[in-house]
This record gives sequence, C-alpha cells and structure tokens, in this order.
Amino acid sequence: MSKRDRARDKDAAEDISTESAEELEGREDATSSDEESTELRPSGKRSARGRRSSTSAPVTDGDSDSEGGSAVAVKERKKKPASESRNPLVRIWLFLKQVVAELKKVIWPTRSEMITYTIVVLIFVIVMTAFISGIDLGFAKLVLLVFG
Repeated sequence: MSKRDRARDKDAAEDISTESAEELEGREDATSSDEESTELRPSGKRSARGRRSSTSAPVTDGDSDSEGGSAVAVKERKKKPASESRNPLVRIWLFLKQVVAELKKVIWPTRSEMITYTIVVLIFVIVMTAFISGIDLGFAKLVLLVFG
C-alpha cells in the first residue's frame, strides 16, 4: 500500500466506532500491522482456477498491480465468538434492546408538524377519491351510451 492509502485507512479507522470497526473485514488488522506490504490487492479479474487461499497467493509489494491478474481477494470467514448465545430468548432480548436504541435516535415530528402532515394526507385522499369516482362514473355513462 502507498503512504496515501495507509493514511486514508488510518483516518477512516479512527472515524468509525468500535462496533462497526469489528464488523469490517480485517480493517483493523490491515491498518495496525506491518503486513500491509504483503497484502494482495484485487486486480478486478477473476481467476480461472477458482478461489485461492491467502497463504498460497503470490506476495506483491503492494504499490504495483499484480501483473498476471491471478491474485484473487478472498474473504476470510470469522469464527463466532464464544460469547454469542444460541438461546433464542437472549437473541430476541438483544434485538429489542437494539430496536429501542435505534428509536431513541429518531427525530420525532412535533405536534404541529403531525397535524400538518395529517391534513395533507386527508386532502390527498379526498382528491384521489373524487378523481377515481369521477372516472368511474364517466366510464359507466360511456359504456351505457355505447352498448346501451
């Protein structure tokens, strides 16, 4: 990786929270270790041989693109931590806690905004009902005139 890429990755890693950083695929390992020069960069080409493990892939210097196009980025599977519970009640409880946390972030409309929105919706429904009723009545009279 070039110095610019390392600086950008370092800034991005500082900006994200620890929860979302754990979800990213190895970003913290890539920015915190000296193995950056041995990482493979995807060339945009698919290998005809299928997936390759990261240990058997050729090592590049990171600043140049791979010449043969045979380097394939492989997503490593993460092992589930032991703290993750299989109990469905615990998972439901965690989900509900996350829902409440997200609802606290919502900017709720004020009472006057809610009244305004309600009036706009009711007026729209009345106009659309009148429009569809008028079209229905017009088609009914047209059918009676033509076939009547």
